[in-house]
Amino acid sequence: MNRAAYKLGKKVAVHDSRALLFADYVRHSSLPAPPFHQNWAALASTAWGMMANDSAGDCTCAAAGHAIQTWTANTGSELTIPDDAVIAAYSAVTGYVPGVPSSDNGAVELDVLNYWRKTGIGGQKIAAFMALEPGNLDHVKLAIDLFGGLYIGARLPLSAQTQRVWSLAPGGPVGNSAPGSWGGHAMWVVSYDTAGCAVVTWGGLQRITWGWFSTFVDEAYAVLPEALWANSGHLSPSGFAFDDLQQDLALL
Repeated sequence: MNRAAYKLGKKVAVHDSRALLFADYVRHSSLPAPPFHQNWAALASTAWGMMANDSAGDCTCAAAGHAIQTWTANTGSELTIPDDAVIAAYSAVTGYVPGVPSSDNGAVELDVLNYWRKTGIGGQKIAAFMALEPGNLDHVKLAIDLFGGLYIGARLPLSAQTQRVWSLAPGGPVGNSAPGSWGGHAMWVVSYDTAGCAVVTWGGLQRITWGWFSTFVDEAYAVLPEALWANSGHLSPSGFAFDDLQQDLALL
């Protein structure tokens, strides 16, 4: 297995001081600990699709497409956004022109999330998104469990090109295992257990250990789709402060 020819496309993380923070809406006293495992991919088909990430560095938008697949598979009928709709979003956010390689420079995750919320991708909009601390694995697991997945960005090491399971090398994050030595990549997390998690990327599932996650993931966002926002009871225990979030959303 060698992924050297695969496309990346996540630019350096940009953090907005006005961003909603997941920690601000979690009431620790009333929320139970996240379950030991969760798998939102169980009801999804195995045909995730590249979402054009084999020809363009649109991983930030492809991850949104995979999120939509996951949510719709778990709430009704699975919807796969066409590649041209994913590319259209990527072009709108970045100015990418298909067939012009010099315009294919990747995107900032925050820009994609804001576009997804305001305009929509493939006709699908999100109600809100909240930033997490990637190193807070309890919050990472809780967000995956509550909202049907997690939108993440990682500084991929060169070692990820050939590892079957992305795990931290015995020598640590140096040399070919140095963060960002390959480049930045956006992915959608669909499941987790005690050993790690699984993301959808390049049309398939990729296993990641928690040690790797803590070392290389530099962005993580809980994303609330409009469909689940209107029907969120089965995904969200009462300890999540939806009323507070609604009030803050009104100020955006």
